Amino acid sequence: MIERKNLFPDALSKRVVGGHVLYAPVVTVVPGKLVFVSGLLARDRNGEIVGRGDMAAQIRQVGENLQTALEAAGATLADLVRTQTFTTDIDTFFKHVDIRMKYFGAALPTSTTVEVRRLSHPDFLVEVEAIAVVDS
Repeated sequence: MIERKNLFPDALSKRVVGGHVLYAPVVTVVPGKLVFVSGLLARDRNGEIVGRGDMAAQIRQVGENLQTALEAAGATLADLVRTQTFTTDIDTFFKHVDIRMKYFGAALPTSTTVEVRRLSHPDFLVEVEAIAVVDS
């Protein structure tokens, strides 16, 4: 059985956007099987880019792709313990917290979000990699 705790130390601030706490600063897990998910982009199953120029559509597609990747490993979005997000426009990204929360809100994983100049193709606006933990 997995024991998981999201910790919010008093000496660390909570990142709140649009009334949502975006992540837990610390997550502990004992024991479990680690699931590592490589950086996912807004591609459909045929490799076509979804949502050119539309941050909301790309966040949604990346969330769906993450859900699919986790399911393949026997995990769910609630099993996420860490995400790292790269975006080409951090201000626009944070205008879509409601979409992000649909995918990451249940787990409230630790999280880092970084603005980058460009992703692997100029039409990509967001990329997410993740770590989840499931019962071994």
